Amino acid sequence: MAPRGTHVDPDDPSAELPFYRVAMRETEVRVHRDVPPTRVWSYGDAVPGPTFEAHAARPFLVEWRNELPERHFLPIDRSLCGAGEGRPDVRTIVHLHGGRVPPASDGYPDDWYTPGRSLLCRYPNRQEAATLWYHDHAMGVERLNQYAGLFGFYLLRDDVESALRLPSGPREVPIVLCDRFFHADGSLRYPTSGVAEAPWVSEVNGDAHLVNGKLFPYLEVEPAAYRFRVLNASNSRVYDLSASSGQPFWQIGTDQGLLERPVSVRRVRLAPAERADLLFDFRASAGQEVALRHQVFPLLQFRVRRGPAAPPWQPPSRLREVHAIAPGAAAQTRTLTLNEYEDPRTHVMLMLLDGKRWSEPVTERPALGSVEVWDLVNLTEDSHPVHLHLVRFQVVSRQKFDADGYLTTGVMRRIGDPVPPAPEEAGWKDTVRAEPGLVTRIAIRFEGYAGRYVWHCHVLEHAANEMMRPFEVTGV
Repeated sequence: MAPRGTHVDPDDPSAELPFYRVAMRETEVRVHRDVPPTRVWSYGDAVPGPTFEAHAARPFLVEWRNELPERHFLPIDRSLCGAGEGRPDVRTIVHLHGGRVPPASDGYPDDWYTPGRSLLCRYPNRQEAATLWYHDHAMGVERLNQYAGLFGFYLLRDDVESALRLPSGPREVPIVLCDRFFHADGSLRYPTSGVAEAPWVSEVNGDAHLVNGKLFPYLEVEPAAYRFRVLNASNSRVYDLSASSGQPFWQIGTDQGLLERPVSVRRVRLAPAERADLLFDFRASAGQEVALRHQVFPLLQFRVRRGPAAPPWQPPSRLREVHAIAPGAAAQTRTLTLNEYEDPRTHVMLMLLDGKRWSEPVTERPALGSVEVWDLVNLTEDSHPVHLHLVRFQVVSRQKFDADGYLTTGVMRRIGDPVPPAPEEAGWKDTVRAEPGLVTRIAIRFEGYAGRYVWHCHVLEHAANEMMRPFEVTGV
């Protein structure tokens, strides 16, 4: 995507920065040649939206224009936080997921705006190369807006990554996965509870799987090494990825950039919002078909052309230095629970972080530049992909605990030894799977900017039902 030109830098009126303008629109797309056109909401004219290519320390501006209709075509639940009566149907705010950006450009859920308005965001790109993405983040309707199609890639590069000479050009392919339900006429179907005044459902796991917006696509590849930047943009589904051939491949990066060393894997598990940077070698598969699959279900078919294989190739033995955050250096260790409650009158589920609603006062106030350890205590029966805005972090460990005892007495009794992350999860993250019955410990350095940000479960149905909390980075 090329910039439209330059625009005055809001932070320095004497300078100008590259400038992009992206409109959110309602349009129709073909997800498959045999399926009628599908009404979607898009950034630009396609789903996923345009891919941004940014370089570290080279800032630019994006004007996000809301040109959507006044009415939503998916079922709004007016009982949810932020979506009550009197709120406009159509509200948007863009979040650069994984971006270290100032608060005004981060996409705070309550900073939404309506059709006919726009917002100018400044993206400093002052961070290491990583597979980032952007998506809607409006309180109460994010789950619907993203389901409708409001998401896209944002690839951040730097000189360290470039020096590795990884597969590039046509051999570097961003892949976004998501699942959906469709009606027979090709229109999107978002499931509901069947209760008109409270249609929210706790999770959405569609029966159709889209790869870069298409059903059952294929990609012709050479018998050579390829780099795939894989994103799970589903509302709720966890993808369990492998090659149909059973061949191993390399994982070289996670959410927030490169691992220290390549890791040979045969399976990659991605919760909503997680990313994996993968290298596939098709040199031994000339003339064959290999599928990227979810469990046993084929998602994307690779048709490997016949012909001589590319020269022997191995990934670099070392990718980039990943400095471990020492938990002992933490200024504070916080114990934060993941909770689910059922209203005894309505039997509607309420999902909270640390037992608090969105509107309650901020309780997490880390200092800019400080290190904190957060113990995410999952008291539910669900896996929750927890995302923190602004920061990157490292997974320290996961450990069993006595959940019943904790609920009864408030005393934490850990069971067994803490388990360190697998090698493919040992890099920088911004979204972590907090599994049921475990304490997931993460170490965070609060770098970048002071101000108000959020942390939340990235199962979008959970986030819509108050599994989202603000935190405030305080200045020094």
